[in-house]
Amino acid sequence: MSALTERAEESTAPGPAAPGETAAGYRAGRTLPLRVELVRQLKRRRTLVMGAVLALLPFVLVAAFAIGGEPEGRNTRVNLMDTATASGANFAAVSLFVSAGFLLVIPVALFCGDTVASEAGWSSLRYLLAAPVPRMRLLWSKLIVGLGLSLAAMVLLPVVALAVGTVAYGWGPLHIPTGGTLDPGTAAGRLTVIVAYLFVSQLVTAALAFWLSTRTDAPLGAVGGAVGLTIVGNVLDAVTALGDWRHFLPAHWQFAWADAVQPTPEWSGMIQGASVSVTYALVLFALAFRGFARKEWCPDPPGRVTSTRPTG
Repeated sequence: MSALTERAEESTAPGPAAPGETAAGYRAGRTLPLRVELVRQLKRRRTLVMGAVLALLPFVLVAAFAIGGEPEGRNTRVNLMDTATASGANFAAVSLFVSAGFLLVIPVALFCGDTVASEAGWSSLRYLLAAPVPRMRLLWSKLIVGLGLSLAAMVLLPVVALAVGTVAYGWGPLHIPTGGTLDPGTAAGRLTVIVAYLFVSQLVTAALAFWLSTRTDAPLGAVGGAVGLTIVGNVLDAVTALGDWRHFLPAHWQFAWADAVQPTPEWSGMIQGASVSVTYALVLFALAFRGFARKEWCPDPPGRVTSTRPTG
């Protein structure tokens, strides 16, 4: 009887999945949850360091204003520097103004450019794909987390600046350089609009970094390439000989958010800038997904042991 029972159990026990089949209970939608990817990225040193840099910038600006006295205005489109110490809201707006051109580009390029390339560099990407995690789900998870961290970085700076500026200069309305003030509630809404526009305008850098990240296993190359090409765009925008061709450059609209710091906001510049940025971003994101879906990931050579532990 025992032999018959063993044979019956063997005939009903699930065997290994045949080629082309999936294991019992496998659900592609349950692989690599967003919370797992988010926790992994939050624990990395580069995330913590970048967050610390952005949080410390308002303190550096307060110290600079205290040492140098009242800020002197510069010949810019909308001069916010003259009103930097008028209130906490003004200080938050100035913090965004001085960081929008370059500083905020770095976390966006870092969070979106390092995410896939670092996995390839650690040789852990091929093991994720062999788990098996569907390629499109893997890429979507990393893109959503990268964009989420980029948005968090852009929110962190004005929030800390508003708190630091309120302590240093007091709570009050937003003083407009061209005259007039905005009450604190309206000023908070305008700052929200500014952050939203900055995020949309940086989608080009995010998409460029993400596309480069799917093309290389060198994170520094993806991040540096995105930052470098963004700087090239800023340089080209400064070439007035290009005339109206500059309107097709995302860099041409990077400070269009200054139109929101007016008694009556002007939306046309921000709409044009957002349209240009979103168009470029969609093309680059499509290239990233298309290329990643077709890319072959070769296993390690025989006898080679590759560490998959993150180093940064």
